[in-house]
Amino acid sequence: MSTALLDAVVKKNRVRLIPFMLALYVLAFLDRSNIGFAKQTYQIDTGLSNEAYALGAGIFFVVYAFLGVPANLLMRKLGARTWIGTTTLLWGFLSAAMAWADTEAKFLIVRTLLGAAEAGFFPGMIYLTSQWFPAA
Repeated sequence: MSTALLDAVVKKNRVRLIPFMLALYVLAFLDRSNIGFAKQTYQIDTGLSNEAYALGAGIFFVVYAFLGVPANLLMRKLGARTWIGTTTLLWGFLSAAMAWADTEAKFLIVRTLLGAAEAGFFPGMIYLTSQWFPAA
């Protein structure tokens, strides 16, 4: 492949993929951090204790970190397109499910599942980038 053709393909990929990937990453970041913004109102509405809130906030990141590598291995078997689409829909659904998490148990379950769902997103985006853009 000629250098000019490769440059044109990379530019086309950059214009089409990067804005979409950036938008998804911003949504993932907001999803990870929104529990902090909603703390006071959420605790008033549900009667959730500070301890349960802290456990739920922490368990998300423990599961997120622990499942990052297995999620990436699974994503390589399923393909980045399928994996990113599935995980994005799943964490969107689980984020919405937080509205029905009105007990401590439901809160902890949804936060655990949300951490598991989001664990594969960032590694998937890195892998997708490595597949669409050649090494410099």
